[in-house]
Amino acid sequence: MLTVDQLGALRSTLETWRLAGQRIAFVPTMGNLHAGHHSLIRLARERADRVVASVFVNPTQFGPNEDYGRYPRTPEADAEGLRASGCDLLWLPSVETMYPFGAEHTVQVRVPQVTETLEGAHRPGHFDGVATVVARLFNQVRPDVAVFGRKDYQQLAVIRYMVRDLAFPIEIVGADTRREADGLALSSRNQYLSESERPQAVAIHACLQWMREASQAGQSREAVEAGALERLSAAGFAVDYAVVRRPDLGLPVLGEGGAGESGARVALIAARLGRTRLIDNLEFET
Repeated sequence: MLTVDQLGALRSTLETWRLAGQRIAFVPTMGNLHAGHHSLIRLARERADRVVASVFVNPTQFGPNEDYGRYPRTPEADAEGLRASGCDLLWLPSVETMYPFGAEHTVQVRVPQVTETLEGAHRPGHFDGVATVVARLFNQVRPDVAVFGRKDYQQLAVIRYMVRDLAFPIEIVGADTRREADGLALSSRNQYLSESERPQAVAIHACLQWMREASQAGQSREAVEAGALERLSAAGFAVDYAVVRRPDLGLPVLGEGGAGESGARVALIAARLGRTRLIDNLEFET
């Protein structure tokens, strides 16, 4: 696996691959990688001849109460995991490379509508930072296909919107969420759970499963969401949201899969357990 930290070297290597007719897949990350990230690399390998991964802790997606400086950085372990998973090139841009005029003076990308609810409402400006850095990474790597995890469901929706609206010639692939044996979604944030909190955390996945079953049984969206809030609060969580939405994150309305009607749905939860904020989702049909 090549490791590159200069934009010129990145573009030179990628151009050599393109001239050889090779298809390039890209997996952007912020590092502190786990088995879920490694599965994205393996999926990317199935879709392309060459796989590029980036590790960049992006300052523009951290809010004022989110500590960019404390985000865990594990470069040696990240590189080893990427190499073992089949990555061909690790792109390690600096903040200066990504934002040559400084992060505070950067040209920003703002995606409307899909960013204005759920995570966007609870983390103002977060998705502006996500869209901005992903657009820059797409411009640098120019991949044929890019792979993102479905656990960050709204982020995937934001990327799909941006790619379509800005006409990026990139296929976006959503990878299924990887879970522990007890159902907890793999996440870098899980390491912050205390020994006593870890068993409690599985209540999120259990609640998502209940939301699916209740929706399929014909309960109204309002009743399902109220029941989810009650269940999570009783399990010790401070809930930001527990909702049922259409796949585009819009509200289901009468005639679009209400009680007794069929339709694609996704249940989404964001909740805090102690100092750790966890998110998860579950797609289903009603």
